[in-house]
Amino acid sequence: MTYSVELTAEALVNQERLTQAVQERIGNKINWLAENFEQITPMPLSANLAGFFKLRVGDYRVIYSFDDDLRVITIHQIGHRREIYD
Repeated sequence: MTYSVELTAEALVNQERLTQAVQERIGNKINWLAENFEQITPMPLSANLAGFFKLRVGDYRVIYSFDDDLRVITIHQIGHRREIYD
């Protein structure tokens, strides 16, 4: 069963700064995540991002959390890997 996806205001701003091609690649990967979430093992983050998970899309990262009860994935940040963890 598919999860729904919500983007925070910060994630929307992050997304708008990316090129159209990168936005499309990331959008496709987020859709894939929502459709296949029950078959994957989320990649947890640590330190100041403990409680969040990452989705790798080439050199870009999507930082998200999820609620299994509500079946919702919340996207918090989207950005290049050298900048996203600052």
